[in-house]
Order: sequence, then structure tokens, then C-alpha cells
Amino acid sequence: MARGVPIRSADELVMARRAAQLAAEVLDMIGPHVVPGVSTEALDRLAHDHIVNVQGATPANLGYHGYPKTILTSVNHVVCHGIPAPDKILKAGDIVNIDVAVLKDGWFGDTSRMFCVGTPSTLARRLVDTTYEALLAGIRQVRPGATLGDVGHAIQSVAHREHFSVVREYCGHGIGQIYHDEPNVLHYGQRGQGLRLEAGMVFTIEPMLNAGKRETRQLADGWTVVTKDRSLSAQWEHMVAVTEQGFEVLTTWDKSLI
Repeated sequence: MARGVPIRSADELVMARRAAQLAAEVLDMIGPHVVPGVSTEALDRLAHDHIVNVQGATPANLGYHGYPKTILTSVNHVVCHGIPAPDKILKAGDIVNIDVAVLKDGWFGDTSRMFCVGTPSTLARRLVDTTYEALLAGIRQVRPGATLGDVGHAIQSVAHREHFSVVREYCGHGIGQIYHDEPNVLHYGQRGQGLRLEAGMVFTIEPMLNAGKRETRQLADGWTVVTKDRSLSAQWEHMVAVTEQGFEVLTTWDKSLI
């Protein structure tokens, strides 16, 4: 342990990698179904059936602190934790984040990505692409001896360059046999500040950028978080391990990082 952060052995990394890849596989599977006219409830059923019947895993979000569904579907101005519903029908031009977590043999995998429904607006496309670029910038700071401040600074630098804001209320997290573990991974910060990284640490990086101001509010359902100014929001998430050489992306739906 380093300041409460687990250091994973090679055998433990095998288990974390397996769970992570199962989560990534769900997003690969669901992508072709994210089309105009589909309900987020239908996408949730697809994800649930795939995790349970194909993967032989457990949907980690279902029942977590009372959460009622398998995936989280955050559309347009929803920042995170959007609940799938039969009356939430995706339409052309929407952007949606789908967040999935699985539990396999006691290990958690967690990842999310943005999907564009039809052709998004120029602003929506720029926000989605910039948020992805910010995620990659943060990941590329990961190596032994770097700090979490280096990661956060890289993310916020990309966001601010495009005049987007970084949501501060929600962050990445350690993950393994505990869904949300130490450390907290902020998506803003100063170089050289915060936890110093060591090989064997595993955590998520999952920046949320808003096209408008960074402030958010939670809806009455106790889960859904939206931008206060109703501006668009985007998020991408990868699970990352610190290696002796740098980093390994465990949720490998993004082949460009391998």
C-alpha cells in the first residue's frame, strides 16, 4: 500500500485486466445499437443480457447504493449517472455517454465512452473530441514518479485551450476488488502535486467537460447530474495501470493506445 493505495501484483493485474476487458467488450457490443429511435432502457437490457448470459459476469452498477439499472446513460446536458428509461428515446444529433461496470471473480472493470447519435452539432462534436483528447493527455502522464497533479493538469490544459470547463465534483478512482477505492483522481490540478505514482497502482481516469460553466446539480431522482446552465457535457473513461515503463490501458476498446 502507498498512502492507502493498493499496489497490485502481476497475478492481481491479470484479474483486473480481465474484468476491465469485459467492461470494454460491452461498449463494443452496444455501439451498433446506439441509433435514432432506440430507448436507453433497450440499451440497458442489451448490456444486462450480454454481461449475464454471454460473459457470465455480474452487472456491478445494478443495486450499487440502490442504483436501479445496469448501465448509466447520460444524454446531452446530463453530466453523469443518467438512468436508462423506456421513455428516453435517442434522437439524431444527441450525444450520449454510456458507462458500464462489471464484476468478474471478485474484480471490477469500469469504463465509459461517448456515442454520437446520427450527426451531432459542430459544438457537440468538438466537445466530444476534446474530452477524448483530454483523457489521452491525462493517461500519457501516467508513469512511476509522476503525480496525479500531472494527470489533472494535462486534462484541464486541453479543456481550457478549447474554452471548455472541467467538472470538479466527480473524479476517477482506484479500482480492483473494491469498486471505488483510493486514490481519487482529479481531472484538474498542478504539476508535481498530489499522490506520486508507483508501478502496480490501478485507477480510472474519466474527465467530464462542459461546453458552458462547470457547475452541476443533481436531479430529484438522487442520481442524474446535469449542467446548471443546460450546456452540453461529455465524458470518457479508461481503467489504467501504472507499469514500470509507464502505463497500460486495461479497458482496451481504444486500440490507438495499445
